[in-house]
Amino acid sequence: MAAELNTDGLQNALIILGAAGIVIPAFARLRITPIIGFLLVGVLVGPMGLGSLTGDYPWLKWVTIYDTEGVDRVGEFGIILLLFGIGLELSFRRLWRMRKQVFGLGAAELFGGALLIGGALFAFGYSLTEAAGLGLALSLSSTALVLPIAGTTSSVGKPAFAMLLFEDLAIVPIIFVLGVLGPQAASGGGWDGLFTLVWQGLAVIIAMLVAGRFLLPPLFGQAARTKSPELFIAATLLVVLVSSLATAAVGLSPIVGALIAGLLIAETDYRGEVETVVQPFKGLALGVFLISIGMQIDIGFIVEYWHELAAAIIMAIAINAIVVGGLLKLAGARAGVAAETGLLMSSPSETTLIVLGAASAAAIIDPETAKFWQVATAIGLLITPILARIGHDISRRIEIRTSGIVLDDVIEDSNEQRTVIIGFGRVGQLVADMLKVHGEPYLAVENNVDSVLSARRDGYRTAFGDVGKPQTLHRLNLDRAKALVLTMNDPVLAAKTVKRARADYPDLTIIARARDAEHAAELYLAGVSDAVPETLESSLQLSEAVLVDLGIAMGPVIASIHEKRDEFRRAIKEAGELDEAPRLKLRSRVSPQAQP
Repeated sequence: MAAELNTDGLQNALIILGAAGIVIPAFARLRITPIIGFLLVGVLVGPMGLGSLTGDYPWLKWVTIYDTEGVDRVGEFGIILLLFGIGLELSFRRLWRMRKQVFGLGAAELFGGALLIGGALFAFGYSLTEAAGLGLALSLSSTALVLPIAGTTSSVGKPAFAMLLFEDLAIVPIIFVLGVLGPQAASGGGWDGLFTLVWQGLAVIIAMLVAGRFLLPPLFGQAARTKSPELFIAATLLVVLVSSLATAAVGLSPIVGALIAGLLIAETDYRGEVETVVQPFKGLALGVFLISIGMQIDIGFIVEYWHELAAAIIMAIAINAIVVGGLLKLAGARAGVAAETGLLMSSPSETTLIVLGAASAAAIIDPETAKFWQVATAIGLLITPILARIGHDISRRIEIRTSGIVLDDVIEDSNEQRTVIIGFGRVGQLVADMLKVHGEPYLAVENNVDSVLSARRDGYRTAFGDVGKPQTLHRLNLDRAKALVLTMNDPVLAAKTVKRARADYPDLTIIARARDAEHAAELYLAGVSDAVPETLESSLQLSEAVLVDLGIAMGPVIASIHEKRDEFRRAIKEAGELDEAPRLKLRSRVSPQAQP
């Protein structure tokens, strides 16, 4: 007789996997972060979305999730894997170098935001303990959303990670303090619990550091020797779960244990393999977490209290953005970086929900107030990617306005003849290097602010400009340019730029990077002087190296390379309907005259 299956769990798994299969590619195609997609899926399939209509439409139960606790547990595992992945990207040396940012900037951000938010709430009629609890909760930012958006190594990601790390470390002490502030707390008992937490937590962390140093290398070494992917996955998950349970057992957050486990494995020789193993689990589990957050958003509650919710969310976002941005500016960060980081970290977080639950359990805030701020927090999480986009745009405008990189600030009225390079990635930088070697003046134009600022710090003459706008070409004074070099990675924009430049400057030499032979033909039709297909030339040079290293004589090799290039020339001529085949140049290691 077949065993009875729990179809609810299978149904939830089907909905989540189906959502991942639809959300990720659909939002990637629209160039929107899938974070928003997962949150919206949670709103749609949760008990407060379509689940509320199953009484009238029973068939909806097949596309809705009721077992919210089971989904929450998987989501919590996603946060654990996220912190574990962050630990893998770190090292103890880097963490030690960040100590001032973590415990200086991080502490100032958390307690400064809590003080201002709490003060604002106190002014609006909340009691002192209510304001303190809510201030601490709402000043926390989302590790789960901020780090995937900003990373840990960018100009925005570095300070954001330092502040988030301090917040994650402070979660459990905050919960204990709320317990002390609660009216039902026994006098002095709460502080005794906090002291116990500190010494037991330190003892567990020290034990983990010692055990990890001596046990992890042989454990992963044995798994690697078996060449069994299953064993490697099992060993990795074992380390993550044991570490998380060890810190949870003494009252610390399990994410602290996951972070330490990542740090320990990062010091071994198996870091790369572990990252590869964990990545799929981390992404899917994080998606489940976001769905669980979306399921907490009550549309009916939002409609009824939307004025109050909007005011509360704006207040929390504004104060957090001002605190974070102001502290970073005082610390010497660029104005654009400070503004972007401030907006990115301005929304409340998933840990805010934990602290709100603790404050409600300690009777600091009543259940209705807790529900109000939980809904506000869920909405804040939903709009975090939007705030990140707004912050990035504001940062870009600030950097353009304050750094003197706009074309009008760089171009002077001199009669200097120079080469203009549009697009300053690796290819554009190499062209600039070669021009500098031969003493040829140039100006590089790039539409990425960070790339322009980085290039200027490295001594390159660059300016910010978007050649997608027709007026940009006119501001470049191309009538006095020696040549125009297009190295951008956008084939459509490259062809449009060639057409505009050729129409306005018929005698200008225009050299363009082409993606392939077909793109080269399109560029020749647009009016380019020379087009260099990157796939063709790199493939021919690679083929030459292979043939020579195989021992084939240089003469026949070069002859076959020229023959293959002629084939491509004829193909480009036919594709572009040209009167004659274009030139395709390749600097061989041995010139044709040197052939035997």
